[in-house]
Amino acid sequence: MHKILVHPAAPGRLFQQNHVGVYRTDDSGDTWQRIDKGLPYDFGSGLALNPHDADQCFVVPLSPQEYSFRATPGALRVYARNGKSWKALGKGLPSEGAHVTVLREDLASDTLKPCGVYLGTENGQVFQSADEGRTWKSLATYLPPVLSVSVAIV
Repeated sequence: MHKILVHPAAPGRLFQQNHVGVYRTDDSGDTWQRIDKGLPYDFGSGLALNPHDADQCFVVPLSPQEYSFRATPGALRVYARNGKSWKALGKGLPSEGAHVTVLREDLASDTLKPCGVYLGTENGQVFQSADEGRTWKSLATYLPPVLSVSVAIV
């Protein structure tokens, strides 16, 4: 398992991402439903939740490269699940040559309305969306590999 998160507004609802998919449970983990249909790849590490919408989660699928290296396929995209479908969100993210890796702690969300989403890469970039992933801007480049992104409202 790469990441598991409990939704703050829905008791018993958890989301997880691992080597073979994205899953959701509504009964505290007794049963799990695979929810990655519609994603370009079932592998990924980053996972974030919208604290105001118990049906929305964010992931960054990574392309398998002989199972030794995984990266985005050139266009960096965050995918948001709203109900039963996924939508690629990339306005403001690199669209070409972005073969980057996103680690399990490199995706986070805040508690603002609308929820902000934050993304770090192993290439040393940090991106931020203040509108639930619809648009993105670069916050930092040329950092060492970003191993973790955390958010605090001050």
